[in-house]
Amino acid sequence: MTATLNSQLHYRPVKLYDFQPPLEDFRSAVLEGLQRFPKSISPQFLYDKRGSELFDAICTLPEYYLTRTEVQLLQDHANEIATYLGNGALVEFGSGSSQKVRILLDAAPQVQTYVGLDISRQHLYEACTALAQDYPGLEAIALCTDYTQPLPIAQIPELQNRHTIGFFPGSSIGNLEPAEAVKFLQNAAVLGDLIIGVDLKKPASILEPTYDDAQGISAAFALNLLTRINRELGADFDLSLFTYRARYDETFGRIEMQIVSLAQQTVHIGDAKIRFGNGETLRTEYSYKYTSDEFQMLAMAAGFQPIQVWTDAQQLFSIHYLKRL
Repeated sequence: MTATLNSQLHYRPVKLYDFQPPLEDFRSAVLEGLQRFPKSISPQFLYDKRGSELFDAICTLPEYYLTRTEVQLLQDHANEIATYLGNGALVEFGSGSSQKVRILLDAAPQVQTYVGLDISRQHLYEACTALAQDYPGLEAIALCTDYTQPLPIAQIPELQNRHTIGFFPGSSIGNLEPAEAVKFLQNAAVLGDLIIGVDLKKPASILEPTYDDAQGISAAFALNLLTRINRELGADFDLSLFTYRARYDETFGRIEMQIVSLAQQTVHIGDAKIRFGNGETLRTEYSYKYTSDEFQMLAMAAGFQPIQVWTDAQQLFSIHYLKRL
């Protein structure tokens, strides 16, 4: 059966390992986040299928310099980066549309296995299938998991006794508090070395439009979280009574993305009653910015040795190669 399927499809079928947190975890996380002060919900829950699609759209916006700058850096230095990859498995955190990893796969045809890690199962599987179709010799594995938690690598037979290297583009490390970022890096070290994109510090005049674009796609991305809570948890958020904003806090070096209540109101999730004051905020994300030195200090605290950093001429973005000690 497998041989016939391969012959018909002309690529190796994608294997899915599903460690997606159950709905109860989503419910408990939402209720806990909405009942604390100030209110906050983990950004991982932004990425249902619609949220993932909206984020892909954000990456194409003129204000969103991160994607095009990182893509250009990867293209400019692909051959150099490829020398670090070896011929084993490339494991991508937050696979998204897999646009960036294709640059590395084109430069490193010796890579035998690709593993995409993401919490949005359908979006992840579709992205891995597209890669398998475009790289017929590549073994593609979809690992649906919360990659901010310890990775279930021991449960993936294809990764046992293999040379693996992590790839974490997009500066998603900035969504974590610095202490959480160190913990993430420690968890990622189970894979081996790491290639990671990190956004650099810059003025609020550049950062704020990046996260609150003129077309309102960033706002739709954030507010989609409320739509998801309504759909999956039976809540009654009225989206017309909420708006979105992004502000740069220079003291902490982070963008703060918030949903803002436009009225005093009560939202129901089952029997739970969640009260919002007029102007009260629900934080959906932080995006920390670092200098290269600041980030390398975090990496060293997590047990990595910084080996190489690539930055663009305008000093907007950086890509780091970290070696596990």
